[in-house]
Amino acid sequence: MTAAAKALVLRAAVGEDALDVDEHARLVDHAAAGAVVTFAGVVRDHDGGKAVHGLEYSAHPTAGRIVAEVAEQVAANSPGVRALAVSHRVGPLDIGEVALACAVAAEHRQEAFTACAELVDEVKRLLPVWKHQRFADGTDEWVNST
Repeated sequence: MTAAAKALVLRAAVGEDALDVDEHARLVDHAAAGAVVTFAGVVRDHDGGKAVHGLEYSAHPTAGRIVAEVAEQVAANSPGVRALAVSHRVGPLDIGEVALACAVAAEHRQEAFTACAELVDEVKRLLPVWKHQRFADGTDEWVNST
């Protein structure tokens, strides 16, 4: 990829619709890419030694703008990356549902892995999203993290 070329951000979204990692992979399909790496952040059935019954994500009104800025930053600073897509879900989620979906297409696998990891880490670090976990024992907790 030339120095002037920049990866395309094909999706950067926060919303209530169910997420499909395969759809994200299809979005980033690019003829110049030799690798597509995906990530699914899935709701697990435990946290901190306690059984989780379910959870709900709430987002600050700026969340859509923040995820777009993160995606643009990763795209601009990732040599070899041709396209990326990222979405975070809000609202109630059940065990096994996807909360964060990412896909990165790059010329080579290491570039794709590196950019996907950076994308996930930066979204988790910067996105103003709160997780309200409901535990099987009837207790709950709020976590300022994805």
